[in-house]
Amino acid sequence: MKRWIKKLLISLGILAGILLAANFGLNLWLKTQLPDYIKKNTEYKVSYKTLDVDLSTGNILATAISVNSKNPQNTNVIGLQGTIDTLKISRFGIYDAILNKKISSTDLLLAKPNLNVVLAKPVEQKTGKKRNPFLFENIRINDGTIAIFKPTKQKFLSVQHLNLFVENLQMTEESVERKLPVVFDRYSIKGQKFFLRPGEVYAITIDSINTTDGQMSIKDFKLIPLLSFDQFKKFYPGKTNLFEFTIPRMDFKDIALNKNKVSLANADFQNPVLTVYNTGVKAKKTEKKSNFEVDLENIKLTNAVVKVNKPDGNNLLSAGNLNLKINQLKFSKETSEKVIPLGYKDFTFSGKDIVYSDHQNIKIESVALKPTSGEIRNVTLTPAVSGSERAIMDGTIRHIAFNINKLEFIDRKLALDLKDALVENVNGTIRGGHNPAKPKSPHPGIIHSVILRKVSLKNSNIIYDKGKQPLAFNDLNATVNGIEIAPKPNNQGLSLNVKDYFLTTRNLAYKTQFYHISLGLLKLNKNKIQVNNFAMKPLISRAQFIKMIPVERDLYDLKAGQVDAEGSWDLFSHQKFINASHVTIQSADANIFRSKIPKDDPKVKALYSKMLRSIKIPMNIANLDLKNSALVYEEDTPESMGPGKLIFSHFNMNVKNLNSAKAKGKPTKVDIKINCSFMNLAPLSVNWNFDVADQNDAFTISGRTANLPASGINPFIRPYLHVTATAGVIQEMLFSFKGNPAGLHGTFNLKHKDLKIAVLNKNNHEKKGFLTAVANVFLKSDSGSFPEAVTVENVERDPTKSFFNLFWKGIELGLKKTLIGKNVEKTEKTVKNAVSSVKEVKQSVKEIKKKIKDSKDKQPDPKPQSEKKKGFLHNVFKKKDSSATE
Repeated sequence: MKRWIKKLLISLGILAGILLAANFGLNLWLKTQLPDYIKKNTEYKVSYKTLDVDLSTGNILATAISVNSKNPQNTNVIGLQGTIDTLKISRFGIYDAILNKKISSTDLLLAKPNLNVVLAKPVEQKTGKKRNPFLFENIRINDGTIAIFKPTKQKFLSVQHLNLFVENLQMTEESVERKLPVVFDRYSIKGQKFFLRPGEVYAITIDSINTTDGQMSIKDFKLIPLLSFDQFKKFYPGKTNLFEFTIPRMDFKDIALNKNKVSLANADFQNPVLTVYNTGVKAKKTEKKSNFEVDLENIKLTNAVVKVNKPDGNNLLSAGNLNLKINQLKFSKETSEKVIPLGYKDFTFSGKDIVYSDHQNIKIESVALKPTSGEIRNVTLTPAVSGSERAIMDGTIRHIAFNINKLEFIDRKLALDLKDALVENVNGTIRGGHNPAKPKSPHPGIIHSVILRKVSLKNSNIIYDKGKQPLAFNDLNATVNGIEIAPKPNNQGLSLNVKDYFLTTRNLAYKTQFYHISLGLLKLNKNKIQVNNFAMKPLISRAQFIKMIPVERDLYDLKAGQVDAEGSWDLFSHQKFINASHVTIQSADANIFRSKIPKDDPKVKALYSKMLRSIKIPMNIANLDLKNSALVYEEDTPESMGPGKLIFSHFNMNVKNLNSAKAKGKPTKVDIKINCSFMNLAPLSVNWNFDVADQNDAFTISGRTANLPASGINPFIRPYLHVTATAGVIQEMLFSFKGNPAGLHGTFNLKHKDLKIAVLNKNNHEKKGFLTAVANVFLKSDSGSFPEAVTVENVERDPTKSFFNLFWKGIELGLKKTLIGKNVEKTEKTVKNAVSSVKEVKQSVKEIKKKIKDSKDKQPDPKPQSEKKKGFLHNVFKKKDSSATE
C-alpha cells in the first residue's frame, strides 16, 4: 500500500471519528443545553423528552415536546403554547436557526400537536419588515388540536382532530392581513370542529372536513352573525346587509390558495340556506379596488333556500329549491369594475316557490334561466298595499318565455338584443298609480340599446283600471315586432321605435263615470283597424245625469256596427303620426241629449277647425265615410214638457282631408258632405267646409231640404216655443252661410204652402185662440212661387256656445224673416202689444166680477130678480175667450 493512501485513510478515519464525536457531543449538548439556549436566544421556552439530531442531514426527531412563549404579551412575534407528541423535521436549517433566528425546513411532521398560536401584528407597510416567519416547504399534522389567535387574543382559527398535509405552506403576517392566513400548493386535510372568525361581525363553523384523492367534503358549514340585527344596525350604521348562511354539505376539489387568490373546481353546494337582513341603508359608491380574486371552475348549487328580510323584519324575498350551475366563475379586480362584478362562461339556473313582496306581492311557481333563454311559469301577483302611487297588478300569468341573442354591458350600460319573448294567459287587473306628479321624461339610465325583435301576448284577459275607470281586454292577443329603445341624441330621455304590431281583442269594455264603452271585436295593426259592434251606453238615467253635472253637458248613447280604417300610423315612437287613406263607419246610431236645466258652461268653445289644429301630432284622414246611420239630438229646458227632438235618419256623410294641419304636403281644407232624411220625412243635404290651417277659423255651410210637412218639426219647436204647426208644407228650404268665431251671415230661402200654427199654453195642451189668431195674421201662409232669398246678417256668436248653436241662430232668423216678414222686430213688437192688450182685458173682467160680487153681498135681491141677473152675468162670462180666462 502506498504511503499517501495510508495517510488518506488515516485522515478519513480521524475525520469520521471527529464527526461521530461531534455528533455525539452535539446530541449530548442539545439534550442538556438546547432548552437553555433556546430560552436565552429566542422568545420561547422549550422542553422535550428525547431529541435526536443528525448534523449531517439536518434531520431532527423529538418527542414529548412542550413549548411556551417567554412573554405572552409580546405581540411582535408569533406566540406559542402547547405540546407536541412527536416532532420530525427534515433538513432543518440549523445555521439559520442559530445565527439568523429563522426557522425553516423542507418537511415538518407534527404528531398529536395541541397548540395555541398567537399571530404577530401585521407587517408595517412603511418598513416592509417581516418578523420571524416560519418557512416550511411541506408540513404534516397528525391528529392535531390547534387554535390560532389574533394579536388581540381574539380567536381567529381553531380545529380538532386535524390530519393535514400541505405542500409549500407559507403562513406570515402578510397573509393574515390579506384575509388568507395560509397559502400552499397542494393539500390533504381531515378535521373536525373548525372555527374561523375573519372579522368582528361573522364567525364560520364547520363540523367536519375530509379530503380523499383531492376531493374535499365539508359538512355543516355555517356563517353565523356575532351580532343581533339591532346591534348590527347600531354599531355599523353604514352597512347595507347582514348575512346568515348554512350549507349542510359541500364538495369540491383542486383548491388552491395563492396570496390573494382562491381557486377551486367542481364545487357542489347542497341544500344551502341564505338569509339576508336588509338595513335599508343605500350602498355608498367606493373607488377602492378589490385585491381579492376568486376563480371557480365549475360551481353547482343544489336545492338552495334564500330569504331576504326588510328593515322591519317582514319578508322581502324568499325562494326555495334553487339550483345553479356556473362554468368558470371569476371575480377579480377587472370584473369588479363592471356593472355585474362576475365573469362566467355559461350558467343554468332554476328555482321554485319564489316570493317577492314590496308594493307588489309576486309569487313565481318556477323559473329557469340560461345565458340565451329563460322561462317563468305560474306567476301570481297581488297588491301589498292599497292606494299605491305606483301601478300594481292583481292577477296571474301562466307562462313567460324568451330567447336572448346578446346581453352585454358597453361602457357600463346595458346592450340587450332579445330574439323573442312570449307571454301567455295573463288574467287580472292592473291598477294605475295615484301619484299626482307629472310624469317625467324617461332618463336613459343604464340603457345603451335594447332591441326586442318579437314580443307576443297570447290568450289573455286584462283589465287596466285607473281612477275607477276600468278598461277590459278580453281574449287579447298581440304581437309587436322590431321594438328599439335607445337614448335620444341629446341624452334627454329614451326614444322608442316599433317596426310592426298586430293586436286582436274581443268584448273590450271600458267604464267611465257616465259610460260603459264596449267593442265586440278589435283588430289593429300598423296599416289596418277593424272594430265591430261598438257601443257607448250611459250608466245612469238622464235625470241622474242632470243632477250630477254642474254645467251643461251632452249625454251620449252611441252604437256602430263596424268601423274600418286603412293607412299608416305610429303611436309609439317619438315621431308619432296618423295618415289614414280611408275610414268607414257602418250603421252608426247616435243619440245626443242635452239639458238646459244645469247652468251654462262658461268655457269658451272653439270651432272645429281650431279643435283639429290643437291635435299635437300630424294627422290626416283622406276620406271618412259614415254610412247608413242615424242621429238623434234631444234638448230639454226647464219650461219644456219633455225634450225637443231632431231626427236625422239614413245618415250618410263624407269628410275629405280631416287633418291637424301638421302633415307637410297634405291639404288642410276639410270638405264635409251630408245626405240624410230629416225627421224621417224629407231629404236633407249639407255642404260644410273650413280650413284647419286658417287661424281666423272661417267656415261655410249650405244645405237644402224639400217637401217637409210643417208638422214634422213639431217635436222640436213644440217644447221650446210653445208653438205647433197645424197645417202646411215646407216645399223647399235653402240656406248658405259664412262665418267665423264672431258670428255668421248669408242667405235663406223658404218655399211653403198653407202654413198654419197654433200657440199653446205652458202645458202645451190648450190652444190660445186669440194669440193663435194674432200669430196667423202676421204669418205668411203661402210663399207663392219660389221667393227671393232673405239676408241673414249680424248673427253674433255666444263664445260659450257650440258651433251648432250659432248655426241654429242663423236658421231661426231666416225662418222669422221668411214667415213673418223682413221687419221681424216690428212684427214681434206688434204681437207682444196684442198679448199685453189681452192681459189688460183679462184684468178688467176680474175687477168687474169683484164689484158685482161686493154689491150682491150688500143688497140682496128677491129670488126671481137674482136669477135674472145671474143668468145675464153667467151668459156674459160664459162667452169669454179661453185666453181671457188665463
